Amino acid sequence: MSEHTRRAWTAELMGTTASIHVIGTPAACAPAADAAASNVAMLREIEAIFSTYRADSEVSRLRRGEASFADADPRLAEVADACRRFEEATGGRFSAFWREGFDPTGYVKGWATDLAATAHLAPLLAMPGMTAVGINVGGDLRVWTAPDAHWSWTVGIADPRRRGEVLATLRVRDGAVATSGSAERGAHLVDPRSGIPVSAEMSATVVADDLTTADVWATSLAVAGDEDTGWLWGAPLRSAMTVTAAGVRRWVAGVGIETVAPTAA
Repeated sequence: MSEHTRRAWTAELMGTTASIHVIGTPAACAPAADAAASNVAMLREIEAIFSTYRADSEVSRLRRGEASFADADPRLAEVADACRRFEEATGGRFSAFWREGFDPTGYVKGWATDLAATAHLAPLLAMPGMTAVGINVGGDLRVWTAPDAHWSWTVGIADPRRRGEVLATLRVRDGAVATSGSAERGAHLVDPRSGIPVSAEMSATVVADDLTTADVWATSLAVAGDEDTGWLWGAPLRSAMTVTAAGVRRWVAGVGIETVAPTAA
């Protein structure tokens, strides 16, 4: 059996840390540095357009009324249309329009990661000897594994009630995992329907085919909290898990499996 190695690169972007990982033979991994650099460059280009923290970004100009969708980068209109569709699909639990104008921050990270990784990382699997490739952006992942490889990615889910502890682990060959809640960033979510902050000790994790979907629906589930989940049926999710004051709830392909009562801290 050929020796396999793991290489990784990190970059600070989109207000967080991104890490790119490849697993394969040394010969297969050799060209991966260029792919990783191209992936990061594409993410930086998208960040320059969509960052609400940069005064010179196109989103910031749009929010100040200095530009319109008609004369801005066409990707802004594309993202705005997608955000409107997700707002309707989630019953308003996700929205890019509820506060201070257009703010697609909750959508762009997953969408940009999907675009860049599909363009620059996924093609590496065509290299003989390449086993798997993936990217982690602020704890959200998009991964691929070669069809004939005996490999899967192990993903730990942080417990929002016990900082530094892992609540569960997932094994994923291909797809995306996103978590929204307080485990990593503290209480930062707000329900766009009411403007009320979401409970500090809660989280939602979603596994989906792509990170755009996983990220948006994880945010929506986190905002929903202990609501009845009838609105979730038909959502394009492989599986999901929420942790709230009521306990732990799990779904597989939109079907609720169980509610586990919380344990004492």
